[in-house]
Amino acid sequence: MLLGLKTWPLRSRPSSLRFLYFSTPAPLLQGPSPITPSDLESLVLRQYRDGKFHNLFPSIVATPSVLLAAAGRLLSRANPSIPTPSVVAPPFSVDALADELGCGSFDPAAHCATLLPSRKRGEALTLPNLKLKVVVEAVRMVLEVVYEKRFATFAYGGRESMGRHTAVRYLKTTVQNPTWWFSVALRREPFGTRHLRRLVAILEEKIEDPALVALVERLFVSQTISIEFGGVQLGRGFPQESDLSAIILNIYLDALDREIKDLRAEIHKKNPRLGGLEENETSRVFHKPIRVYVVRYLDEILLTTSGSKLFTMNIKDRILKFLEDNLELKVDKLKTSIHSAVSEKMNFLGMELQAVPPSVLHPPMSQKAIRAKKKYLKRKAAKTQELKNARETRRKKLGLKILNHLFKKLKRGHEFEFDFRIESEVREVFANWAHEVVAEYFKSREDCWHWHRMLSTGDFLSLKRIRDQLPDELVDSYDHFQEKLDKYLMPTGASRDVEEEERLAEEEEERKYAKRTVEDLTELRMRVNAPMELVRKAVKLAGFTNPMGRPRPIKLLICLDDADIIKWYAGVGRRWLEFFCCCRNFLVVKTVVTYHLRFSCFLTLAEKHETTKRQAISHYTKDLKVTDVNGMEAVHFPTEREVKMMGDQNLSDPKPVDGALTLILARLATNEFSFPCLAHFCGQVDTVLYRIRLLQNRLNVDPLNESKWVPGMGAIHESLNKKCLPLCSKHASDLLLGKISLQDIDCTSFMDM
Repeated sequence: MLLGLKTWPLRSRPSSLRFLYFSTPAPLLQGPSPITPSDLESLVLRQYRDGKFHNLFPSIVATPSVLLAAAGRLLSRANPSIPTPSVVAPPFSVDALADELGCGSFDPAAHCATLLPSRKRGEALTLPNLKLKVVVEAVRMVLEVVYEKRFATFAYGGRESMGRHTAVRYLKTTVQNPTWWFSVALRREPFGTRHLRRLVAILEEKIEDPALVALVERLFVSQTISIEFGGVQLGRGFPQESDLSAIILNIYLDALDREIKDLRAEIHKKNPRLGGLEENETSRVFHKPIRVYVVRYLDEILLTTSGSKLFTMNIKDRILKFLEDNLELKVDKLKTSIHSAVSEKMNFLGMELQAVPPSVLHPPMSQKAIRAKKKYLKRKAAKTQELKNARETRRKKLGLKILNHLFKKLKRGHEFEFDFRIESEVREVFANWAHEVVAEYFKSREDCWHWHRMLSTGDFLSLKRIRDQLPDELVDSYDHFQEKLDKYLMPTGASRDVEEEERLAEEEEERKYAKRTVEDLTELRMRVNAPMELVRKAVKLAGFTNPMGRPRPIKLLICLDDADIIKWYAGVGRRWLEFFCCCRNFLVVKTVVTYHLRFSCFLTLAEKHETTKRQAISHYTKDLKVTDVNGMEAVHFPTEREVKMMGDQNLSDPKPVDGALTLILARLATNEFSFPCLAHFCGQVDTVLYRIRLLQNRLNVDPLNESKWVPGMGAIHESLNKKCLPLCSKHASDLLLGKISLQDIDCTSFMDM
């Protein structure tokens, strides 16, 4: 039965459909339990013999335990705030689905829905329902076990702990002395018949399972999986993509990865490193072997070399020839040009890369910073001295009070009797105080000079005619005293120590300067910056700022609740902060979030309640606090303290901001009917209807037109514009905050109202 997107008027829905909407949440699972990742890996490896994996589809994919594990994966992605969500029974029979897959009667095309475009010349969008998503996830899990350990170390995207930040960390820490680089720009083309034929041949090299290969073919034929080479739709959480697309793309490009590995092995063998040069710091020989660094994130490929331009051109020609001849891909040779890593910037992974000297990444302190540091240390020392003087004053007052009290008691004839003796404890306390005073005293050059002058000048014992008349013991004692006096209080000794410390500090500074100068002349490092021109263009395009660059309200958000308005701004802001936290100019991104987005939110709230911006700030505070239904204050927008503490600390694979920036959920004012939440495996019936409003449709702009759109920013498919979806409060909040995307929602059940 073909499950097309059939829409019903709100008042004329069938009674059976109404009963479905008012159904109770699904009960907990009973029967087979989901398989664990370790058991799944053991089960897959058990099917390996004679160099291939056999019968993966009937013995693994088409089993209830694997299907339940796939359903659990979808459930955990749709509930990111729950650490271990409880798996509920799907709205279909898992055993029946396993039997249907086992007997070969499962048709992916019968479980897809087609959404018509909003424009006349637009393209339709085919989306799978929840049952087909479970099957697709099960196939992805099995293929991940088969191919994960075979992928290259420089292949990122669609893999566990191998995301964008990991790739950027590799570029910043591993790439040394880059001179030339180029980014392979593939032409925009869909995954067609010739690519599918090539993919089938690649799968059959490792997998001996006609049923699994046939299912993958039918997924592409039914457009359940759609891959576009050279586009910007992968890895962003859009409904038109699938998690299976990432691993399929890695499998398809694995041959290119092996070719690059062989190429790097040949180059490194011809240009070995000379041992012992790096260990000898006094060596003046700077050995720079030719190296090739590669990073591939899905279909984005960057190659960096430390050799000559001719050497880089030969590598580029070999790789482009392999892509065109072996993988049948079309390359835009005009955009795949070689650039200087030092004088030109490269856009890769949505960021700007450039090779710079180490002093640019770790600049020395300026004179202004040095003066500020000295001023701070001086203030700190003065504060410490002030606290010390206050402590000594309190000690003196306490001692005088104790002595005064004892003197009065003794004067009146009282006798003090103690059951225990405390002379040793008191003596120890006073001895510690005395040592502290003496130690602090000897640190002062002025005090030492004063007492040395008082004890050594004008003394009659230094006269020879007086010394001859005195006993030898007295003269020896005086000479010994003078020696000790010169040893501890002689100002020249203290001055000599200070001069020695200053000399060592100057030598250390000169050594650091020499080392920094040599590194600047011999080394190059990778600098990663956020493309602020594109960020400002996106801020202006979305309506956060006016043509003058100042914050302005977004009137389309006025129909939302105050909490939903703040959550939408928070979703955009957090996505930007998480995406660009690995960049060097992250401070500028923080300014965009804390100023443009925060004050645009204040202006939107003020426009809604017809108040001034100052009144909105005083009501919501600068942290944008809102009160929930339970009367508790909540903060969704990143606070100023949180923004200041963010930085390059965590490795993750954040989704770009375009999925949250180009989507606005307008709440519909209707409570006549109740519909179930469309999030995966959510049985909540207490929902609210939201209408999807897309940015490109509001602005009437084609996302493929880079002159009017932001280059590199993706867009949700236009066929979802003005579609209505019911969501519970939890999933609506997660969607507004950007924690989940439309990929975690059953998009085949959208409604037209």
